[in-house]
Amino acid sequence: MIILTVRTFSLLSFEYATEGIRSMITAQIEVSGLAKRLGSVEAVRDVSFVAAPGRVTGLLGPNGAGKSTTMRMLLGLTRPDAGTALVGGRRYRDLADPTGTVGAVLDLAGAHPAMTARGHLRSYCALGAHHVERVEQVAELTGISEYLDRRVGSYSTGMRQRLALATALLGDPRVLVLDEPSNGLDPAGIVWLRTFLRGFAANGGTVLLSSHVLTELQHGIDDLVLIDRGRTTWTGPLAEFTERGTSLEAAFLDLTSAATASVISDTEGIRA
Repeated sequence: MIILTVRTFSLLSFEYATEGIRSMITAQIEVSGLAKRLGSVEAVRDVSFVAAPGRVTGLLGPNGAGKSTTMRMLLGLTRPDAGTALVGGRRYRDLADPTGTVGAVLDLAGAHPAMTARGHLRSYCALGAHHVERVEQVAELTGISEYLDRRVGSYSTGMRQRLALATALLGDPRVLVLDEPSNGLDPAGIVWLRTFLRGFAANGGTVLLSSHVLTELQHGIDDLVLIDRGRTTWTGPLAEFTERGTSLEAAFLDLTSAATASVISDTEGIRA
């Protein structure tokens, strides 16, 4: 489980969406010309976009498009071959307090199955120098309070997803970077997550999430970044993108089908 926690404003309950600190400092995500080769594969060729405070930005693309690699470069976990990825105008590693700026969840593999959720969260409190009372607060916020003393190994995928988010929230983040955050959640959990992220953004938080589930993105984001074959092929407000079709799914298939046809045409031209 790759989780980075932050410390900026209170997330005590869903009520923060209307009663939160309106004057919180915001941090914009700016990605420009990112490129990364992994062995013989060009995982990312040219990715550029902005994720603005007060907005939920969705990173969309087929499997293997470069979404996760882009997020890893943003968080300083993978060094780019070219380009920049900035949070609040700085690279992650150059932030004065990097773990006090960004909270992120990139996978669910890190929580030891033999530990209780309470023990797991307490450990991350110690690592991040967060107040231990945050354990109860984030557990209530993410709906896992009654399961805190169960071992993580007994958790469903959806519960582990909630635990991962709770861990990222221990430091009170103003920026969230989430890779496939709705995986394993039931319908009620998906609605809860959507509501939470909307409230987070409403208080000036910056949210960047990746997904390949088109229907979920359509209901949960403000802005869209489309990545295909390691390149940014579209970026802007979701409403503008869906003008090309009756839904995000229709617009996405229309655009990617056109791109695929272009590649096939170019290949046939080379062979000819």
